[in-house]
Amino acid sequence: MANLSEDIQCAGSNTRPPMLDKADFASWQQSIRLYYRGKKNGVNILKSIDEGPFQMGTFQETLAEGIEGAFHLGLERPRVYSDLSPEEKERYNADIRATNILLLGLPKDIYTLINHYTDAKDIWDNVKMFLEGSELLKEDRESQMYDDFEQFCLFKGEAIHDYYVRFAKLINDMRNIKMTMSIMQLNSKFVNNMLPEWGIFVTIMKLNRGLRDSNYD
Repeated sequence: MANLSEDIQCAGSNTRPPMLDKADFASWQQSIRLYYRGKKNGVNILKSIDEGPFQMGTFQETLAEGIEGAFHLGLERPRVYSDLSPEEKERYNADIRATNILLLGLPKDIYTLINHYTDAKDIWDNVKMFLEGSELLKEDRESQMYDDFEQFCLFKGEAIHDYYVRFAKLINDMRNIKMTMSIMQLNSKFVNNMLPEWGIFVTIMKLNRGLRDSNYD
């Protein structure tokens, strides 16, 4: 049966499960499902996260055949691995594989929150619940950052270095949650919102290089 150490050994740089990016849960969710599908027994691995673990059920052993073909059955007991058919063993093994691969794709802080779960579906559902809430938070952050970008300007009396540092931090925060702006937009915002005393500098920069080819940093 598969175990975590085997998964770690086989998960080299080219085959390691996609690592969860908390700022882009939707893309990771799609990528990890494609990764599962490409694995041996991938159909059953996906069943593990969609339907839950294989249910072992119970078993009654036939003790003897009675009169007129009736069977004498033993006490009902939980089934064990050796009772399973080859197809059932594949499904059972897929549960272990699904859990191990899923845990390998989680960053440490998320792993710490859910590592007490042993079933892949429980892990999947809890990560999804946690990060879909984060997706809503991400939308709020995007909206706030767009507002900050639109209103960004050089304050009266502010040093140009401080203006640059504030702008660079805003752009870095935007990039961290996958927001993108063209170089033209960034440069236009940076130079066009400076105070009038910087007008000569802005004009020279536009004439020498233009906003499309320059870079605010």
